[in-house]
Amino acid sequence: MKRVTGIGGIFFYAKDPKALGEWYKRHLGIDVQSWGGAAFEWKDDDGKPTGGTTAWCISSADSGSFAPSAAPFVVNYRVADLDALLQALRAEGCNVLDKTDESEFGKFGWVIDPEGNKAELWQPPPGQ
Repeated sequence: MKRVTGIGGIFFYAKDPKALGEWYKRHLGIDVQSWGGAAFEWKDDDGKPTGGTTAWCISSADSGSFAPSAAPFVVNYRVADLDALLQALRAEGCNVLDKTDESEFGKFGWVIDPEGNKAELWQPPPGQ
């Protein structure tokens, strides 16, 4: 079974998300959108789209969205089959959170690594 197939996104906390987003836009050229992040489209060596995206997003430190982890970041890992992977991780004794989400953006699940970092597992919708 394939497990992680790529990185779907990087999410991190900031004391002042708006100001930090403006800094990244001005100094690094990241096209930070009003939702607080940017989407990097995957392209081949010729610049043609290959059907994937990596999200980059700044969150308010007081949002609590990374709980139960105390880390200031979450990495979103792209996976081929979320249900099968969550089942395998549970069988291997990993700390898999009970909650899962499904929306037009795909299916999401979470696991806590041995150091207490929350990892988001994302199965994109078909065709993405």
